Amino acid sequence: MGHLFDDFGRYGQLTALIDGTTGRKLTYTELQRAIVRVGSALWRLGMRKGDVVTLFSENKPEFLIIYLSFAAIGAVISCVSPTYKPGELVNALTHAKAKMLVASTATIEVAKQAAIDAKLNQQDIIVLGEAAGFRPYSALLQDDGKCFPENLDWDPREDLVALPFSSGTTGLPKGVMLSHYNLVANVEQTRTQDVMNYAAGEDVLIGVLPWFHIYGQTCIALAGLKSGVSLVSMPQFSPELFVKIVKEYKVTKLHIAPPIMLFLAQHPLVNGDHFSSVQFIVTAAAPCAANTMTEVRNRLDIPQIRQGYGLTESSPVTHVNPSKNYRYDTVGLAVPNTEFKVVELTTGESLERGSEGEVCVRGPQVMKGYLGNEKATRETIKDGWLLTGDLGFADADGHLIITDRIKELIKYKGMQVAPAELESLLVTHPAVADSAVIGAPDERAGELPRAYVVLKPNLHVSEDELQKFIAERVAPHKQLQGGIEFRKEIPKSAAGKILRRILKDELLADKTG
Repeated sequence: MGHLFDDFGRYGQLTALIDGTTGRKLTYTELQRAIVRVGSALWRLGMRKGDVVTLFSENKPEFLIIYLSFAAIGAVISCVSPTYKPGELVNALTHAKAKMLVASTATIEVAKQAAIDAKLNQQDIIVLGEAAGFRPYSALLQDDGKCFPENLDWDPREDLVALPFSSGTTGLPKGVMLSHYNLVANVEQTRTQDVMNYAAGEDVLIGVLPWFHIYGQTCIALAGLKSGVSLVSMPQFSPELFVKIVKEYKVTKLHIAPPIMLFLAQHPLVNGDHFSSVQFIVTAAAPCAANTMTEVRNRLDIPQIRQGYGLTESSPVTHVNPSKNYRYDTVGLAVPNTEFKVVELTTGESLERGSEGEVCVRGPQVMKGYLGNEKATRETIKDGWLLTGDLGFADADGHLIITDRIKELIKYKGMQVAPAELESLLVTHPAVADSAVIGAPDERAGELPRAYVVLKPNLHVSEDELQKFIAERVAPHKQLQGGIEFRKEIPKSAAGKILRRILKDELLADKTG
């Protein structure tokens, strides 16, 4: 990640990071110095190029400092949601073969529990703050920087820098292998004049999207720091803090997800005076209704509101509406050096513009593959094309319109939930014989996980008991907020595949009928 690091000296005394909860600031010079010291300390601790670290924290300046420190010494950073429960964290640690774990004071108790099952020693855990018995981040800052490796043998196209997780349609989330080349390419693709066009010393961004998510990492954190902007961190979304930061620090460009768009359209706390500094809003991670964007535009008088599109597997950005002639009904045009096509579902043949099929993308930002899963990689990348699993079509102007998803992932506020993961967990309850999970449409969240459960003969469990059973084992975004329905059987094909479309159709019919 020297591509970013080399510019920090040039930006010097410009403000790089601001803690949105305390107001503490770091200049680019201070950021660069911290990265050298922390990187040197990590090298002394035995971290080497290719070693994996799991980063388990909410947004804060230290998150980005330690992220960049690991990247600078050639380590691979696997960021996970700070809402993970111990079992989920164990899966992430073991799948990535993490050598080290970085947690915050807010997540250290979960980290402590997971570390035992993942066979991590206490000295392999760094805490961003203070926690008795664990190595504090502050101790790394005391290093003299003399062990910082200056001349690593880099192969940007092959060497990994990030290992985020993407939920598949079956089994547990898969590790997405992103190289330095992938992330640098996407940073530059998003910084172009017609996309983000950040200006050093002028633009202020807010880290309202989680930095563990690739959207927040690439579009806000990495592209922002490469451009010399000021980044204001938020540990989690709070209406009052969000509005306060936008107004106080005069945020210029907003990257958000649809639930925050809905907040901007409806919440009484929001008014145009608070958002007068905002030049544009980009919404992505899930579809956003055109009427919601229109409401925000009319309410706040934002000059531009644009929609974008991408996947974890593409670092993530592949499409964004241009700064001129943007439209609310599309996810925009392909970013520079990116191709896309729409193919017929059964034959894979390319379709003409206007015809609906599976959207495929190709470009330097497309992942190397899934960690330890060659079969899934082969099924997802064919002849250099990434099969997105989304249905859509290209219009006459080259804009991409997404119409549906082929994959059965549930998208809750832009975060992916694999039905199979929840189904597997439900049947571990002693009273449950079978289950199916779908996404129930929801105006605010996009979709809510909803379960259909078959009980074993002569056994009983209430919906509240099952809700609690799941809540104790998964992050909040995976909980069954769409409800639980008890059934005599789950609709399945002759081959035993759950027919989720039948369940979705029934749910929609009940709502409209």
